[in-house]
Order: sequence, then structure tokens, then C-alpha cells
Amino acid sequence: MRDQASGAAKAGIGLGSAIAVAISWSLHKSIVWAVVHGVLSWLYVIFYALTRPGGLAG
Repeated sequence: MRDQASGAAKAGIGLGSAIAVAISWSLHKSIVWAVVHGVLSWLYVIFYALTRPGGLAG
């Protein structure tokens, strides 16, 4: 199991990046924005959660 996790990490794909790309694509339908948000990863996910109605801020 550990080999699979390290393989994904070496490929540069993390959970934060996957979530950020999914959110970005659903909102913008743009590959460029999806890549930018994927690089920002958890920063974008937290930003999204804080700025959306019903997110972390309520």
C-alpha cells in the first residue's frame, strides 16, 4: 500500500490537487484555471470553502 502512495506522490498528484482541479473545472470549465488551482492545491480548496455560501464560514 505504501508503494502506491509514494508512486502517486512522485507523479505529483495529491488529494489537494485533485480536489482543487475538480472544483475549478466545475466552476470555470477551463484547463488553464484547473492547472493554476491544481498547483495552489490546498490553498485554493480552503479559499473556496471559506468564500462559498454554506462553506466553512457558514
